Amino acid sequence: MKSRLDKVLSSSGMGSRRDVRRILRERQVTVNGARVVDPGALVDPELDGIALEGKPLSLKQTVYLMLNKPSGVVTSTEDPLHRTVMDLFEEPWSRMNLFPIGRLDRDTEGLLVITNDGPLGHRLTSPKTGVDKTYLAILRDPVSDARFAEYAARFREGVSFPDGYVTLPASLARAGSDAGADANASGPAQSIGDGSFASVLLTIQEGKFHQVKRMFKAVGNEVIYLKRVSMGSLALDPALAPGAYRELTESEIAGLSGEGIEG
Repeated sequence: MKSRLDKVLSSSGMGSRRDVRRILRERQVTVNGARVVDPGALVDPELDGIALEGKPLSLKQTVYLMLNKPSGVVTSTEDPLHRTVMDLFEEPWSRMNLFPIGRLDRDTEGLLVITNDGPLGHRLTSPKTGVDKTYLAILRDPVSDARFAEYAARFREGVSFPDGYVTLPASLARAGSDAGADANASGPAQSIGDGSFASVLLTIQEGKFHQVKRMFKAVGNEVIYLKRVSMGSLALDPALAPGAYRELTESEIAGLSGEGIEG
C-alpha cells in the first residue's frame, strides 16, 4: 500500500515530518535509485527500495515491543509530573509515534506491549474480545486454603464495587501451581511457614481503574505488590529486567493478533 514518503520515514523513526522534510532537502534520499525531495511522493515501503545516501533503510510501519515496566513510571505517552514508560525507550523507538496498550498503575510492574497498531490495541483491551490478563499479586494477609477458596468463588461470580460496578468473572490460582509464574515472580516470598500463602495469580478480562487492588479490597485483603505476567498468549520474558524491552517475535505478534477473534 502506497503512503506519503514523509509519513513512511517519520513512522520509521527518522523524526517528525518537519525533520523528514529537512532530511529530504539536505541529504540524498532515493526511491528505487532516483533521488526524491518531495515529501508527498507516494511510496510502497514493502516494494520500493528506499535508501539514505546509498544505504538501504529498514522501514517499520508497525512496531511491537515488549516492556517489563518498572515501578515508579506512569503508563502514558506524556505526563507533566512523572516519568512515563515512553521515556524508557531509546532511538529509533523514541522517535516513533508509539503508545502502550492498556495501563498499569504507577507502582505496578510487568508486561506492557508498546505499539503503533491501533486495531491491536483495541482488540487486546476491549472486554468484548475476552483476552486474559494475568497478574501476580502479593497479599498483605496470607490466606489459608479455605480462605483462598472463598476468594476464588467470589471472583468467579464477579465482585461488586462500592460504585455499583460488578466485575466480569475472574479466576484465581496459587502462584506456585503455575510453573510459568515462578519464572516471572520477582516480588516478596510466595509462601508462609504455617502453610498459608500470600502469592496468587489473578486472571481478568477487563482493566478498570485499580481493578485488581479493588477486587482484593472487596474481600478484605490488600495487594502490596502487583505485576502483570501475561496478556493473552504473550508471557513476560523472564530475561527482561525492569525497564528493559525487546521487539516481539513474529510468532508472538501472530498470537496476539489472533486473540479473541471469532469466526
